Amino acid sequence: MEVTETFRPLRHQPPIGIINTLKFYCRLSVDFQMRTIYTHLKKIIPQFKGKILDVGCGNSPFRFLVDNTQASYTGIDITSADNFDCHNPDIMPFDGENIPFPDESIDHIISTEVLEHIENPQQIIAEMYRVLKNGGNAVITIPWSARVHYIPYDYCRYTPFKLNRLFAAFSKITILNRGTDINSIVAKIIVVFMGLISNSLKIKSVTSLVYSLCSIILVVILFPILLIFIAIGHLELLFKFGSINDPLGYTVILQKMKNHDKHYR
Repeated sequence: MEVTETFRPLRHQPPIGIINTLKFYCRLSVDFQMRTIYTHLKKIIPQFKGKILDVGCGNSPFRFLVDNTQASYTGIDITSADNFDCHNPDIMPFDGENIPFPDESIDHIISTEVLEHIENPQQIIAEMYRVLKNGGNAVITIPWSARVHYIPYDYCRYTPFKLNRLFAAFSKITILNRGTDINSIVAKIIVVFMGLISNSLKIKSVTSLVYSLCSIILVVILFPILLIFIAIGHLELLFKFGSINDPLGYTVILQKMKNHDKHYR
């Protein structure tokens, strides 16, 4: 069965310049996946010192969180990153499996919403472990309740139990849920709404014109209801009254220590 995307995710751009800054922070108000990622990363990345490696960096949307007085940043991505709407001249290209750095040469690793797009995650995780210094940290974000995206390069969704197995070589593993089932429901409602807007712009025939007009009418009628759901989503992030068993995704915080047995050899 052929699967197509109603619309692709908006390109992640760092808040550099007035326009991109406005886009970035406006997006945080409606994109709960991105907001929860940002909420976690803004507490972690500014503390990093030394060499930071961003694996699958894309357009490096969170590079601005790096304290340039304390750390140096390098982003790597596959040469076909344009499949993911990536246009970043500062990317160091790699083959997607072998990280081009020596053993224990990196202080911290970042990887946001990448693992689900890798067919063989164990290989890249082993490489992260190899290049990370003893005592180094990594922060990885992974979606859970997310639609299929960047077709056909979306392969997996991981439970916390599988994540513990994937990252078993690290001495310390902390898995944080990003949002709850309430945020997941709100995010899906927003996706449906965005789908209606996208479909309203596709006019190829008389039939599609009628469909487009119906979509526009629905958008206008449902917009106040959408705002209510968005408000509920933000209240949920504040008061956490939903279930953590169906979150938007997970943030995995890892540490590699000298005295921990290595599983990746």
